[in-house]
Amino acid sequence: MTFDELLQQYDPRVAAAFRAAIANIKSHIVLKAIVERLERGDISGAVSAVQFEPEAFAELELALSEAFNAGGVNMVQSLPAVVAPDGTRVLWHFGVRNLEAERLLREQLVTLVTNITADQQQSLRLGFEGGLAKGQNPTRTALDVIGRVNRITGKREGGYIGLTSRQVEFIDRAKANLLAGDVEGMRAYLDLKTRDKRFDRTVAKAIREGRPVEAEMVRKIIMRLSDKNLLLRGQTIGLEETRTALLTARDNAIRQQIGAGKITEQEVLKIWKHSGSEHPRMQHVEMAARYKAQGIPLEQPFVAGDGTLMMYPHAPGVPARHRIGCKCRVEYDIDYLAAGLRRYRARAA
Repeated sequence: MTFDELLQQYDPRVAAAFRAAIANIKSHIVLKAIVERLERGDISGAVSAVQFEPEAFAELELALSEAFNAGGVNMVQSLPAVVAPDGTRVLWHFGVRNLEAERLLREQLVTLVTNITADQQQSLRLGFEGGLAKGQNPTRTALDVIGRVNRITGKREGGYIGLTSRQVEFIDRAKANLLAGDVEGMRAYLDLKTRDKRFDRTVAKAIREGRPVEAEMVRKIIMRLSDKNLLLRGQTIGLEETRTALLTARDNAIRQQIGAGKITEQEVLKIWKHSGSEHPRMQHVEMAARYKAQGIPLEQPFVAGDGTLMMYPHAPGVPARHRIGCKCRVEYDIDYLAAGLRRYRARAA
């Protein structure tokens, strides 16, 4: 199975696990509990009442754990058979219970879930505080933040649950522009990729007439905008976190072979491979060209044009500007002949 096939298999699972976690959180929200806290001005209490907690993402963690394991197993399965002169065959294995593998996986899971929950707490707080500051009553403020129940499906739609604080900010800005009749702001809304195009004619008409969009229509527009942004958030997490799990496991799989003495660090070179995407990062294109002719040692980082050091694409600690949307990968060039001869000589000695 190729890397792309692994990505196609696990990316949807991870995205679906995130959506399932958010849907479960939404389904257990008790509106009355939130409203009562807002009536008392207890913002922290209202945030806590949403119960957006790390434990809700157990299914997401499981999906990523499976992707990590599959990435490591696939890496060792792709390694060719190595037979020493005495006929001894090298067996490649990947252990997900390897201490370093466990640490890397745990680090990814903890970082992801911590970031999701911390950012959501901030989004909820901003939403509740902002609604009350505008003079809205507690019930409307709560519904704007947690979403409204669709009478047909029985599920909550819209709201901020599951969105990043940045998404919440630009959705709020779009809402304000539509309600104020800000022509430039409404034109900006029509450029959003996550908008529901069924409302375009309504917004375009308001722009021509130089007036605000009716409040009830804005509520529907923003609800759909929120839902589409939640879908995008899930897709982004699916792609980025699955790539991170697969690439991290592949790197660890090579290091496990070194730890087992089957190859040495000196017998491994790594090569940065650019994806050839339609809108590439030129720094990544340049790195692929620079390291194409000759790989670099396993322990040497790749160096981007801005000085960023990366052990491999999507490695832990790589900043978002080099990570989000990056489709690059790394290939490992192993001197199998040297490895086989070394093992043969060691046995003969």
